[in-house]
Amino acid sequence: MAPVMAGGTADHVHLLVKVSSTLSVSKGVQLIKGGSSKFVNETFTGPERFQWQSGYGAFSVSISHREDTIRYIQNQEAHHRKMTFQEEFIAILKKHGLEYDERYVWD
Repeated sequence: MAPVMAGGTADHVHLLVKVSSTLSVSKGVQLIKGGSSKFVNETFTGPERFQWQSGYGAFSVSISHREDTIRYIQNQEAHHRKMTFQEEFIAILKKHGLEYDERYVWD
């Protein structure tokens, strides 16, 4: 797994990564969340431990959309002044006809 771009806002993060065909998405997310949680908790001390929410969203991006995706990640602050992350995520699911139960989307 190789990072290409990372960015986000106070309440979420976007990562564009190149993933080997031998690594499942779920294992990749597990490695990213586990490693980053360990780093944050060992580096920054405070009254509460950092932890990720249990879920995640993962979408494939064709190489022809790589540069657009990088720009999208770089412009998260401005983008979310127009639409919240939650509104956008639900819109993406609907646009692509993906079934979901909103009771379980934000756990």
